[in-house]
Amino acid sequence: MTPGPGTGRPFVTFARPALYDDSTTRLRPVRSWARPKAVAAAACVVLGLGLIGGAATGSWLTGEAEGAGGTQSAYAVAGELWHSVPVDRLFPVTIKGEGAGPGGADRTWTRIAVAPDSGCKTAFDPLLRKALAPAGCLRLLRATYTDATRSHVTTVGLLFTKADAEAMRSLRTRFTEEGLDRRADLMPRPYAAKGTLAADFGDAQRASWTVSVLPDAPVVAFAVSGFADGRTVTEPEPAEEAMKTSATSAPAQAGLGNEAKGIADRVERGLRKTIAATEKSS
Repeated sequence: MTPGPGTGRPFVTFARPALYDDSTTRLRPVRSWARPKAVAAAACVVLGLGLIGGAATGSWLTGEAEGAGGTQSAYAVAGELWHSVPVDRLFPVTIKGEGAGPGGADRTWTRIAVAPDSGCKTAFDPLLRKALAPAGCLRLLRATYTDATRSHVTTVGLLFTKADAEAMRSLRTRFTEEGLDRRADLMPRPYAAKGTLAADFGDAQRASWTVSVLPDAPVVAFAVSGFADGRTVTEPEPAEEAMKTSATSAPAQAGLGNEAKGIADRVERGLRKTIAATEKSS
């Protein structure tokens, strides 16, 4: 420090900043300082990508993906229910059908027989068996119900197939577009259990029916209804037609379309609830 001219006070000068250029106000690029910073930034990016990739790989290896993995799990669960769920859950002893009858009347159905689980050779007419053949037959479960008046009998069934999800969707599309679920030569057969009210419920007694191919489970749900007194029905009618207010056929007037559709729908709903509960607990 030296005294300023004529002031007697010290005059202080500072050294030039190391990063300052006399000819410009811009900072000089200093390689020895910038390079480590760039390297550090690149390392962070690589590390971040590595963590993301590792997490994704781990998720894939452990099956934790939420997309197709979840759907496949539910589908697999559904395909195994035939041997792991009590019959009373699939076919309850009593089924309540609020608003299921003609004109929105309530219905109650009581189970009178459960068929042993079996294959499909004798359960379907030849043409229906041929139509269902692409899906395969793993197991067939059936039960027969009667209404509160004991004047009607209905067999409901769950066919567990060997097909994958794509094959089931294809089968459903075919049944819908070609109207296979409404053809009288593609009716399911009833389970006529001896010693019960349905003992005389044979092929000639079939009055109304419904067939539903589930798109999200390897299952075909169906039901077929008739009169409990064993009378022959010459003109059976699919449930959807028999349930129309303008229908005048004998099955329609007796409400047999409502019987088949009402029981089949509620058994199908129960199956879906069971699938959801089983998947959640597994």
